[in-house]
Formats: sequence, C-alpha cells, structure tokens
Amino acid sequence: MSTRSSYVDPRAKYLKGIHPATLEEETLLAQCEFRFGRVSGPGGQHRNKTETATWIKHIPTEFETQATERRSQHENKQMAIFRIRIKLAIRCRTLLDRDCHYASELWKRRRLGEKLTVNPHHEDYPALLAEALDVITARRFDVAGAAGLLGITMSQLTRLVRHEKHAFAMLNEGREQVGLVKLRS
Repeated sequence: MSTRSSYVDPRAKYLKGIHPATLEEETLLAQCEFRFGRVSGPGGQHRNKTETATWIKHIPTEFETQATERRSQHENKQMAIFRIRIKLAIRCRTLLDRDCHYASELWKRRRLGEKLTVNPHHEDYPALLAEALDVITARRFDVAGAAGLLGITMSQLTRLVRHEKHAFAMLNEGREQVGLVKLRS
C-alpha cells in the first residue's frame, strides 16, 4: 500500500522542528528583536510622552508586528507577542505526515470529545491554530480529513480557523489553488 506525500504549500514558509507559534515565551523571545517608540494619535498625554509603542521582529522568518493601542509599554509588548504568534501560525508550516498525525498534548488537553473550544484571544489559540493549519495544509486543504486526524468535527475545525480572518482567507485560497470549493464564511 502506497501513501501519498504531504502537500507543500508554495505560499508558506516551511520550518524544521517545533512550530515557532508553539514555543515557550522565553524561547520565542530569544528569537525576536524589539523596538519601542512613540506614535501619535488618541490616548492622552501619557501616550505621546513615553515610548509605549512596541514593534517585534521574529528574526528567523523576518515577520514583524506592532502594538500601539495601549497606554502601557508592557500591555503593548504582550499584544505584539500575541500578534507575532498569530502571524507565525498563519504563515509558517512544519512538515507533517498527511495520514498519521498525533495531536499535541495541548490539543488533547483542550479537546472535549469531538469539540475544541478556545477563545481566539486566549494564549493557547496561536498554537492550536498552527497545528490545525499544519495538518490541513499537509492534507492538501482537506478540512474533513484533517478534522478526523485531529479528533474533532469538521465544523469545529472550520470554526477554529474562521476566528482569524487571515487564516480563513489563506485556507480558502489554498483550497481554490488545489481545485476545491471555498468554505463559506
């Protein structure tokens, strides 16, 4: 019996090893460069007099994000870290076996039967999204097959991806690219 090889999406950046969106914060931050500064706009005098704006760059991928909406540098830094995790989850892939994937411990812990509930603002969301997109992409954007490997329903998997509009757009572009019908939003 021959097995098909995993699909490789030409639009994604492939990395070896552990997906960067799933790394412990200390390990991820060691791979990042930060800049702080000021930006104009609403927020009162405090925002315009202190360097609360935060820019973060993930050095291995050269992906960048920023956070400027809070009045606190610490809050903006946390928001920028979350955003870089989301960007990594969407744009980076790790190679998986398309037919034999074992869900991560985080995935197993968050799954309740065939359901996977997670708030898109929760710290676990980027790691779960990265794993879901890795499996979906390896299966050539077959969401139903990926859901089966991950032990949840197709609607649960679609809902997880749909929370992040850029991830859902990437999923539909991939489906269209390989000749599958787009999923409804």
